[in-house]
Amino acid sequence: MGVDEGNSKQQASERLKQVAGHLAAKDQQQQDAPPQIPRRKGRRRASVSGPPADYSDRLGQLETLRKLARTPDTGRRGYRRQKEAGKLWVWERVDALLDKGSLQEVGSVTGDVKWGKKSLAAAAADHGQSSREETIDGFTPSNSVQGFGKLNGRKILFTADDYSLRAGHADGALWEKTDYIEKLALSLRIPIVKLVDGSSGGGSVTTIKKDGFSYVPPLPAFNHVVKQLNLGIPNLGAALGPSIGLGAARVTVCHFSVMAANVGSLFNAGPKVVERATFEEGLTLRELGGPDMHCRNGTIDNLATDEQHAFQQIRAVLSYLPNSGFSAPPITPNDDPWDRREAALRTIIPRRKERMYDPRRIIQLVVDKGSFFEIGALWGTTVIVGLARLAGHPVGLVSNNCESATGGALDALGSQKLTRHLKLCDVMNLPVVQFVDVPGYAVGTAAERAATMRHGVNLALAYYATTVPVFSVVTRRVYGVAGGVMLDCRDPRVRVAWPSGDWGSLPLKGGIEVGHAHELREAERVGGPERAAELYRELEAEYEGLMNPVRTANAFGVEEIIDPADTRLVVCTWVEHVYSSLMEERVAQRRVGTLQPSFS
Repeated sequence: MGVDEGNSKQQASERLKQVAGHLAAKDQQQQDAPPQIPRRKGRRRASVSGPPADYSDRLGQLETLRKLARTPDTGRRGYRRQKEAGKLWVWERVDALLDKGSLQEVGSVTGDVKWGKKSLAAAAADHGQSSREETIDGFTPSNSVQGFGKLNGRKILFTADDYSLRAGHADGALWEKTDYIEKLALSLRIPIVKLVDGSSGGGSVTTIKKDGFSYVPPLPAFNHVVKQLNLGIPNLGAALGPSIGLGAARVTVCHFSVMAANVGSLFNAGPKVVERATFEEGLTLRELGGPDMHCRNGTIDNLATDEQHAFQQIRAVLSYLPNSGFSAPPITPNDDPWDRREAALRTIIPRRKERMYDPRRIIQLVVDKGSFFEIGALWGTTVIVGLARLAGHPVGLVSNNCESATGGALDALGSQKLTRHLKLCDVMNLPVVQFVDVPGYAVGTAAERAATMRHGVNLALAYYATTVPVFSVVTRRVYGVAGGVMLDCRDPRVRVAWPSGDWGSLPLKGGIEVGHAHELREAERVGGPERAAELYRELEAEYEGLMNPVRTANAFGVEEIIDPADTRLVVCTWVEHVYSSLMEERVAQRRVGTLQPSFS
């Protein structure tokens, strides 16, 4: 080996060591340096100075705003007022309503930000910049919190008023934000829950001062709500404070509404406006529109003891409903045998027709155990309505209430309540099971003043306009137009009767006096009151024999009389058939638009 060759090998070895050392140093430098976004070939190297490449400055601003929005300002007057009234703060409500960890807020940083500037020295120290960066010196969030969440695993949209900011006035929430969430529910066809605490339509007079002009009141989003209602997209509302104006309308228009008894109220305008308009002075919120008023007149469906109970009711109602009318209601696994026989049903109807019984007991013995959820228990008490399950299948429940003041005769409020419930079942694809014991429409001057016939006719229209399947169990009386409406609304009729069935155009009490008025007068003329009373008893006995329901079955005037103990088996068999054979076709018709039920 020559000298030149040895020098060349030595130089190569030293060069290799230099390259290896350079690469090792570069690797260590890359490990120590923050990750960099790869550069495109041909682009200039980014300057060392300037904002961070990962936008951490702006991400930090967003995180700051969200933290400010979700942290209560305990020194703020509105927050103190909220807590002194015994109400949960808006973010406490969101946490109490939604499944843990399911929140996805929409419009999380909407609101008014007070922006500041960093000093030149601080900006240079942060990023080596020569210009100053904006800072967040204050934030007043929108007074409406909304987004996605889950209730018992079901995805929903929600919107919740923050009464601690501008008393929940709607113009403090930004119309665009409120409008967007309603359009989103319509577009995605998923349920929406509305926690109402304020949100009046006109906001505050201070808006005029702020804007420099007054505006003609708009009503954005309401058209979207109407479409949601008719498409069967569940709208569930809770009045959790003074629900005023637009807020009152928002919670009332829902498919189901509930009011928290300890904090809820509802009215068109507050006490001060009422005082100027009507001279009613000194009214409290509860006196003006508390739960005792609105849960008894039908404005609000249900009463809850407090906010937590209101959330429980919302979860319960949602469990019976589909995401929209374009799908079937959710079937729940059930271990209650559908052929369970209930011997107690054989004796629940008294032999004496004047005696009452507990109609809710019948419902509870027939449906899946613990599944009955009553709607509107405090108003329209001549009829009982609600939701339940039969062999795990959700259904709408209807029963006349013989324990009411009218003995079960349908009055104006009962007709309104039943009309609303039929429409709810229709848009939600809920088959209806009804236990019929109706002596007719309510009579008397009070009934006439309440426009019972007008509301009764509207009920008839609802029975004949809806198309959801109806199964009727005649437990006792069926009389007059009301009886015909309830039982003759589907063709073919799907119904059974109990052996306690009692029907006709008029009840015997009063009917005999009308139908045999001449004979009774003659008997009294010839033989005195005693003979008239005797003739009446003879006629009554004769008619009662002729009105044996078995005779009606002999003439096929009623399709079948069943043993009351078998009622659950009969209705479960029918409901299972509806879901397995008819529901798919109904949903398909809803999707293509050939079937368009209406709730509004």
